[in-house]
Amino acid sequence: MTMKFRHIALPSLLALSLSLAPAAARTPDTSSVQTIAEQKLADRPAGSRVGLLVTTMEGETLVSITPDQRFIPASNTKMFTTAIGYAQLPVLESTAKGTGVRIDRSKSAPDVVLHGRGDPRLSSADDCVQNCLQMLADAIARTTRHVRHIIGDDSWLPDERWSPGMSWNNIQSRYGTATSALTLDDNELVVMLTPGAVGTAPRLASSGYYDIENRIVTVAGKDEDVVAERMPNSRTLRLTGTIGADAPAMTLRYGIDDPAHFAAWRLRELLRARGVRVDGNIDVRHRPLTPADDPKQRGTTLFEAPVEPVMLAELTPQPLAENMIRINKESQNLHSELMLRRVARQSGSGSIADGQAVMRRVMTEAGIAETGYDFSDGSGMSTYNRITPRAAVGLLAWIARQPWGAAWRDTLPIAGRDGTLQNRFKGTLLEGKLFAKTGSLNASRALSGYMVTRSGRTLIFSVLANDMPNGTDSQATAAVDRMLVAIAEAL
Repeated sequence: MTMKFRHIALPSLLALSLSLAPAAARTPDTSSVQTIAEQKLADRPAGSRVGLLVTTMEGETLVSITPDQRFIPASNTKMFTTAIGYAQLPVLESTAKGTGVRIDRSKSAPDVVLHGRGDPRLSSADDCVQNCLQMLADAIARTTRHVRHIIGDDSWLPDERWSPGMSWNNIQSRYGTATSALTLDDNELVVMLTPGAVGTAPRLASSGYYDIENRIVTVAGKDEDVVAERMPNSRTLRLTGTIGADAPAMTLRYGIDDPAHFAAWRLRELLRARGVRVDGNIDVRHRPLTPADDPKQRGTTLFEAPVEPVMLAELTPQPLAENMIRINKESQNLHSELMLRRVARQSGSGSIADGQAVMRRVMTEAGIAETGYDFSDGSGMSTYNRITPRAAVGLLAWIARQPWGAAWRDTLPIAGRDGTLQNRFKGTLLEGKLFAKTGSLNASRALSGYMVTRSGRTLIFSVLANDMPNGTDSQATAAVDRMLVAIAEAL
């Protein structure tokens, strides 16, 4: 489901709460608040682990439950990724390049080469008005009416389409789509599904990039149960299951394994629609991962990026600060992965290892112990990732002291209002007064951010839950929400 978000300026609300002098707030009874938290979290699923740390903005600990244990953070990882992005935002913005295209005339017939530069928002949607692949197709059509091969070149980054520790079964989903310097339409294949008559297959509409085996059956009612199956690196998508004849039309989204190939394929379609003859094939140029992409093996030698050829046309990327909002509000995995790699490209090859090196440097500046975090990706899809509640709270406290801290807080979901918190905390004291990053992966749930209590005091918190038995995730989430509301009401 595609979610639309309205940007709400938090300084008007959050800055007000931060301006309240600590002396005006009630002095918390830390022993009673600790007891409240423990009692509320006792309702969590049996066998699950939980870590919690709640502090004042000044650093006073109010609640502490195993704050130094390490947990799978899921999308709480994005807090760290966007923080190092904001820490280097002026440099990132000044050096950002958009997708470019050139015509290689070294052969008997010209080849078209589409160059990706890590821009996550290149679009080919029919209603696209900014950063559109159609603009590059127009530039080619004005230059030539005949081309041979169309090549998708994503060598601006090394070929690391998936991070270590990401479950292979997520590859076919939009949440696990491949990461590439040449990204188009979020690297998602969109399938529109409309129910048919009972006993028949529903109607499907898609771009044609995948071969779709439609084995879905329309049944009576409104329920739907559609299952997708696709092997990695296959372009055959098998859809099975059922959909109710009275169900609304569905929009399904699936991951793409070779985004550079998909972008080149889509460019061919756009060129043909403009009357350009395309005789050749769709090809790709990847940059294989080598020891030179790891700063530990590279040593003190600086990575030298290859000189890029002159482009026929190139697009202007949209501001990265705007993209941070989508990353945190919507918890957009692909854009977060590309943010990590863009940060990594400033001082290295753009590899995950280079991103990890930047993470360690910035976290050291923030005073976060290396034992408090360990990341294998930038989005939180990796099951190898670990953080402690203390590291998350330490990060949030450091961010609040930065000149860009308020702007970063604007990117967080608001309880009961938008993003991944739109349907949580509604009707409670914390509706509109809790600003936090969610996390959800397998048997892991996370929530870390800022909340304003009944007395107007702003607190920093991180609660991480792991190892929930299957089917009990909602129970764990409910226990966490009740606990945070109880703390806010007590203070």
